[in-house]
Amino acid sequence: MKYLVVSDNHGDRQILVDLFEHYKDQVDYLFHCGDSELAEDDSVWKGVYVVTGNTDFDSQYKKFQVVDTGKDIVYLTHGHLSSVKMGMTQLDMQAQEYQANIALFGHTHQLGCEVNKGRLFLNPGSILQPRGAFPIKTYAVIESTETSFQVQYYDRNFEALEDLSFEFNK
Repeated sequence: MKYLVVSDNHGDRQILVDLFEHYKDQVDYLFHCGDSELAEDDSVWKGVYVVTGNTDFDSQYKKFQVVDTGKDIVYLTHGHLSSVKMGMTQLDMQAQEYQANIALFGHTHQLGCEVNKGRLFLNPGSILQPRGAFPIKTYAVIESTETSFQVQYYDRNFEALEDLSFEFNK
């Protein structure tokens, strides 16, 4: 099962159009972790699981979503309501509540992934305004198998970032 994860495009609609078109036949699920600054009923969201961020003002967005893919249970949120800038504890508790084995979030604009107690926590970074140690505009693709999570980060040109490829046992 493959998942595309993107976040924090802050009004750059075209990058989402390009990403979703590029990956439409390559991934099973599309996830957006908030701060799109687009309307909830924008046509770009067709087939995409999306949540509200702290700069999304359309009240129709959900605060979080739980998606059962048949292989994984994904907890999707922006992170500002989970205090992710202070750590993963609150996000972990929220994901546990729904027995999610993947927790996706944005908000910090800093890419990162780790597995704790069998649960993958992943921030795809920001596709527009990156921060932190990797000042690259990024998104991520997760390949979930029976035994592992394989995470690959990419830049806006759909190029795999060799130093940002990870594999975790489930």
